[in-house]
Parts: sequence; structure tokens; C-alpha cells
Amino acid sequence: MKIGDLARRSGLTAHTIRYYERIGLLPYADRNQSRHRDYDASILTWIEFLGRLKTTGMPIRDMLRYAALREAGAGTEAERRALLEQHRERVRAQVEDLNACLLVLDTKIDGYVETEQRKNDDDALVQNRIRGRGKPA
Repeated sequence: MKIGDLARRSGLTAHTIRYYERIGLLPYADRNQSRHRDYDASILTWIEFLGRLKTTGMPIRDMLRYAALREAGAGTEAERRALLEQHRERVRAQVEDLNACLLVLDTKIDGYVETEQRKNDDDALVQNRIRGRGKPA
């Protein structure tokens, strides 16, 4: 597939694909007779994985290390696993931090909901008193 097709299917720009090739995150593509890049569809799985690593905050130097180990092939599995396990621990810590932040946000939002509810209840009480339905306090 040509670089434009890969860009469309992967969600990356052609510029990003070329950059990833240049720095070693993507293997260099084969070239067709016209010297245009010709990608195998299997590269999409690798690009998706790189996207997950990026989304979870893996530093590019670690992504490059993982890519180099992957390219080296058999015998690097233990190092690749260790790299991913370290990253998983960082992601878990980040998720814990985000959950703590969510708890703070939820608590704050609940406080506003309670304040609004009290205001609505007070407004209803005042309206009932104005209409003569409520007893004065």
C-alpha cells in the first residue's frame, strides 16, 4: 500500500510516517518500481501498538528501544517484556492518580449538586409561603 493509503488507514500523516521511519520506529518500506514506498498491510498492527504506547505516555526513547529489540527478533523477548512491564507499572500509577483526581472532581460536583438542590428547595419553600401554603418559620 502507498504512503497515502497507510496514512488514511492508520490515522497518521504521511509526514509522521516518514518521520517514524527516519527515527527507527517503523521499518523502512520496500519501494515499488516507481521508487514509491510500498507498505505491507501488517504494518497497521505495529502502528496501532505504537499508538497505544504513545497514548499511555511511553517516552519515545523507550518506544525506540522496544522497536530496536523487536527488529532484532528472537532472543530479545525477555528485554521486551521487561520494558513493557516497567511501562505497565507507570501506567497503573498514572491510572491511580487519575482515579484520585476523578474522586476529587466527583466530590466537588456532588457539592454543587447539593447546593443547587438546597437552593431549589429553599426557593420552593419561599414560593409556598408567598402563596400562603407554608407556615412561617
